[in-house]
Amino acid sequence: MKLVVGLGNPGRKYEATRHNVGFRVISEAARRFAAPASRPKFDGQYSEVQVAGERVLLLCPQTFMNKSGASVLAARDFYKIENNDILVVCDDFSLPLGKLRFRPKGSAGGQKGLHDVIQRLGSQEIPRLRIGIDPPPDNWDVADFVLSKFRSSELKTIDTAIQVAADAVETWSRVGVDACMNKYNGS
Repeated sequence: MKLVVGLGNPGRKYEATRHNVGFRVISEAARRFAAPASRPKFDGQYSEVQVAGERVLLLCPQTFMNKSGASVLAARDFYKIENNDILVVCDDFSLPLGKLRFRPKGSAGGQKGLHDVIQRLGSQEIPRLRIGIDPPPDNWDVADFVLSKFRSSELKTIDTAIQVAADAVETWSRVGVDACMNKYNGS
């Protein structure tokens, strides 16, 4: 079994914010895989799909970004999933808007939800897919920026990135992170 986690914040207030691109990728993947309606469990909303004969759990933690690890840990432990079979999908303000970057492991790079996942799972060896949301403008606080909505001029780029990221989730489910790094890094 594989676990794909989209990071974000619950509630309508945060739906279209930069910090919620992980949720949007999970939503698009669920639509493509004809996932059943999501259910509450693991301090999150989840559904299970089949990808090339593999069971894949799609999870959106409902704990708010900075405590996402509790949800991921609960799902991992319940299903006894290995860390290398978990993919965390999140925003990254150090990447240009719409750029994708897969990594098999590493630091959180300032992403607080990813940091909490790493802390709670006790390892940096967790595959992740980061989606660029651009750096904050000079006069913006980082927290205010990531909780802001995309400008209308950015919507086409981020919508395309979410579609490509959903493709990448499927590819990762089939062939793993190394193939995804070759195919999607730089997209």
